[in-house]
Amino acid sequence: MATFSELGISDALIKGLIENNIFDPTEIQTKSIPFLLKEGFDFIGQAQTGTGKTMAFGLPLLQKIDTSSSSVQALVLCPTRELGQQIAKQLFRVARYNPNRIFVESVYGGEPIEIQIKNLSRPTHIVVSTPGRLIDLLERKAISLKDVKTIVLDEADEMLSMGFKASIDTILEQTNGQRFTWLFSATIPDSLKEIIRSYMDDDAFKVEVDVKNIVNRDIEHQYVQCIDTKDKLNTLLEFLRTQGKGRGIVFCKTKDGTQSLAKQLIARNHSAEAIHGDLQQRDREKVMRAFKNEKLQILVATDMAARGIDVDNLQYVIHYQLPEQLEYYTHRSGRTGRAGKKGLSISLVTSSEMGRLKTIENELKIQIQKIRRG
Repeated sequence: MATFSELGISDALIKGLIENNIFDPTEIQTKSIPFLLKEGFDFIGQAQTGTGKTMAFGLPLLQKIDTSSSSVQALVLCPTRELGQQIAKQLFRVARYNPNRIFVESVYGGEPIEIQIKNLSRPTHIVVSTPGRLIDLLERKAISLKDVKTIVLDEADEMLSMGFKASIDTILEQTNGQRFTWLFSATIPDSLKEIIRSYMDDDAFKVEVDVKNIVNRDIEHQYVQCIDTKDKLNTLLEFLRTQGKGRGIVFCKTKDGTQSLAKQLIARNHSAEAIHGDLQQRDREKVMRAFKNEKLQILVATDMAARGIDVDNLQYVIHYQLPEQLEYYTHRSGRTGRAGKKGLSISLVTSSEMGRLKTIENELKIQIQKIRRG
């Protein structure tokens, strides 16, 4: 396995990586970084969340910034504000030892645009944005893309499924002929193929990371068979009683599911809150702050709301409802078992969900052990 130095990453960035407990490149990083450090090519990386995509594109972006200029030179588009905040924070942390400071700004909806406009009036090299907010800023002429050399589309399939295609079209049209496009996506649906055909070179370099190679081996996968939804709640309560002060995330498929379950847990004196896509930004940040500061023990979340959540020392993840998409199982489970620590991923399933569980097990090449109840 190559080192970051052998891949061409500078000593200053490597120092930032080590400080953030990143020592060895992942598969997507090894396959992507040498190519992305070159000039003048479009790129497609097919990989799930949890594979190290942010550093796969982030390190080459940081290394290519011309700090003698104060203009925006790179743009990262992503589906949610949480993921945008997370990407910007990671880039900032890794770049802290760069000889000349690299300025990264994160912009997204749900927050006063005036504050973001003021922030963008300062020197800014990399902008991380949700598509809708970037369109708002362009319409107000609060940001110029004339010096943008690279646009990264992160979790491109998610952006399309959330209805951002028109915004992405507008942004790519405005920068046509001057930028290179680096696209990262778990899947390549037809709508994404259309964007690739319209805005990217025919000979774009493509790498893939096989889904079976990305499941964290420090996570133990288990399941409990439940009679019905009421039995799921009882099973969850039994499990939580064994966890003491241990913290974790419980995943549901829908906003209503998260709200209902959080209320049931709170009613039984558990320190829990729901987080989902319809929460106001202020409320989301309040919940996340409480969870990160360990004032909150249990987060009940939807898949989209959990994008970009990065919290240390989570003991467990509970799949209260199995996810619709395979990569969501990987993404959910990857919230635990971080930085070399052991993690626990438990699915609560009824007999009708057993077929789905077996599919997850077979496709991801993992063993999900049945837990027998006392």
